[in-house]
Amino acid sequence: MEKDELLKMVRERGKAWMSEEYDPETVLQVKALLEGPENELIDAFYRDLEFGTGGLRGVMGAGTNRVNIYTIGMATQGLSNYLHKQFPNLDAPSAAIAYDNRNNSRLFAETAAGILTANGIDVWLFEDLRPTPELSFAIRHYGCQTGIVITASHNPKEYNGYKVYWDDGAQIIAPHDAGIIAEVRKIKSISQVNRDARPEKIKIIGEETDEIYIGKIREMSLSPSVVAKHSDLKIVFTPIHGASVKLVPMGLRSFGFTGVIPVPEQDVTDGNFPTVISPNPEEAAALEMALDKARETGAELVMGTDPDGDRVGIAVKDNRGELVLLNGNQTASLMLYYILKRWEELDRFRGNEFIAKTIVTSGLLSDIAARFGVECHDVLTGFKFIAGLIREYEGEKTFIAGFEESYGYLAGDLVRDKDAVISCALIAEATVWAKEMGRSLYDLLIDLYLEFGLYRETLVSVVRKGKSGAEEIAAMMDRFRNSPPETIAGSQVMTIHDYLKQKSFDSISHLRREIKLPKSNVLQFLLKDGSLISVRPSGTEPKIKFYISVRGNLERREDYPEACRQLDERAKNILSALGVS
Repeated sequence: MEKDELLKMVRERGKAWMSEEYDPETVLQVKALLEGPENELIDAFYRDLEFGTGGLRGVMGAGTNRVNIYTIGMATQGLSNYLHKQFPNLDAPSAAIAYDNRNNSRLFAETAAGILTANGIDVWLFEDLRPTPELSFAIRHYGCQTGIVITASHNPKEYNGYKVYWDDGAQIIAPHDAGIIAEVRKIKSISQVNRDARPEKIKIIGEETDEIYIGKIREMSLSPSVVAKHSDLKIVFTPIHGASVKLVPMGLRSFGFTGVIPVPEQDVTDGNFPTVISPNPEEAAALEMALDKARETGAELVMGTDPDGDRVGIAVKDNRGELVLLNGNQTASLMLYYILKRWEELDRFRGNEFIAKTIVTSGLLSDIAARFGVECHDVLTGFKFIAGLIREYEGEKTFIAGFEESYGYLAGDLVRDKDAVISCALIAEATVWAKEMGRSLYDLLIDLYLEFGLYRETLVSVVRKGKSGAEEIAAMMDRFRNSPPETIAGSQVMTIHDYLKQKSFDSISHLRREIKLPKSNVLQFLLKDGSLISVRPSGTEPKIKFYISVRGNLERREDYPEACRQLDERAKNILSALGVS
């Protein structure tokens, strides 16, 4: 579309938002957009905010391509229509709704609740902000048919989002994702949204549910006697202004830990995230205040969660007593090894257990699972696919744990999404278990590398914002897909996995085989030296992500720093060869 045509179209769409159907504040915002810079008007109205396979996520503000009470309302109307089609025999389907600390989260939650009730759907609404995994728990606990959480996870403060869950407590997957999307797309105007809310159909979820949830988590402890001996372990915890401010400390106390140290400035729930640039525990800067608190207090463990409390980043002391941050693959490997080792010691294995990880999560987890005779399933990126496996194998196989390299972990099937509350409790327990043996988590990590090989992973995200950015990301994926490299950083490309075409290509035999996973816009290149490169656009942010996994041998503990340096150099050369800096 030519720019003149595009401008004409977005101006017409903007003027439609000046009608009496929209509140005065929104009308003023649209008026400012119409009178302001053209690029801002285009970004706000050039498309409808896409309701994807998980829901909505985007920048807040007025416009069809923004998160606001109207785009939230239209999505909720579509969801309501789908619920009635799926559950025609229920007089009143029910939904649970949670929200985090982001600006407007409470407003959006109440908006969704009102529209659901207007459509004859009962609502269980949390009284205050709660972590996403408790929403997953509440859906099953209260027998709801769906759930909504208002959050944009770790995105910058200007973002918010709307995630939809199904009756198993998991984010929607096929066929419900496509079914809901189809219903949402039928809602072309706010006039199609039933906004005659029925407040009497809303029930409030409070502390009684917290206590049940935490009680269930307490039952997951694997080493209660060890915790009792080391109950005073000093743990610094920060929710980074988010929704786990109460629940993670409650979970730790339920396990028996008494030495939880807060970061008071970050216990303040604030959607502007005043103490950090980004509320993302994957980024070192987000945990800096917690690290300072740990140095001040002599704490041995640091943990920080993202705003909606489903992911956790940690720091542990190395062999010099210095605090070092672990990445998601390292934490996942330690957590998995601890769980499986304790299952072995407690004689819990019955031969039908499995774990799951995403295709971009370290192969070290597969190696650890094999060591204990446990199946490891690879799934597409997104914890909903791990939850899908739990549902598929329910009653047939026992799910032990699931992992995403992006700091998301789950033990057991109490909930059906990644859970930082459970993870924090088990990470702390693994710390004292290692301590009881005279070791640290850092020592244990090197032990894993000595036994299974040294894995090093790097993630680089290339940000391209707006309409032009989306087009550039699409062009990059097309180039890698249609003109794939034969060698990367001097190493031959042996296999290409194309998850969009659901085919793998072997460059030696020239054979193709089917990938038995759903379609997804992901490419993987396996090199002769064992390196694995994964490329995919983010489904929630204006980014294209490059995951680099390299592997080498570690013969001696003292060689660890140099071995890491060499592998990091290999990863750097791969990124350079791909044109990524």
